[in-house]
Amino acid sequence: MNKVILMGRLTRDPEVRYSQGAEPLAIARYTLAVDRRFTRRDGSNNDQSADFISCVAFGKNGEFAEKYLKQGTKILVTGRIQTGSYTNKDGNKVYTTEVVVEDHEFAESKAAAGNGGGGSYQSADRPAPESASADGFMSIPENMENDLPFK
Repeated sequence: MNKVILMGRLTRDPEVRYSQGAEPLAIARYTLAVDRRFTRRDGSNNDQSADFISCVAFGKNGEFAEKYLKQGTKILVTGRIQTGSYTNKDGNKVYTTEVVVEDHEFAESKAAAGNGGGGSYQSADRPAPESASADGFMSIPENMENDLPFK
């Protein structure tokens, strides 16, 4: 089974191209910085480093990346590892490894991302749950109406 699950932040905005043909296909490439914790040989504290994983998304996933993903966005990716090779201009064989994205989703809220990803998922302008009416529903503040994924 070839299945990969990664969570990390985009190192830069996705690079998106479209194939040529009757029905152009979006191809988005981006790199994820994925945290890696390790312990030194002397047993000292866990240090942290990052691996930089190349990802490629096709079709609707590529279009999603183009529209919604940007540098610093924290996402969860599921996909498969794909290896390949090609000969460069100098005649040298180059080996590649990348994750072909089958699905990706946001790993933090828009508010948390705007606050530097500090882990606080409560927006400052979001009403407190105590402000709900007797029927259990809260009124949506006018400044949040455009952030809703539905109308």
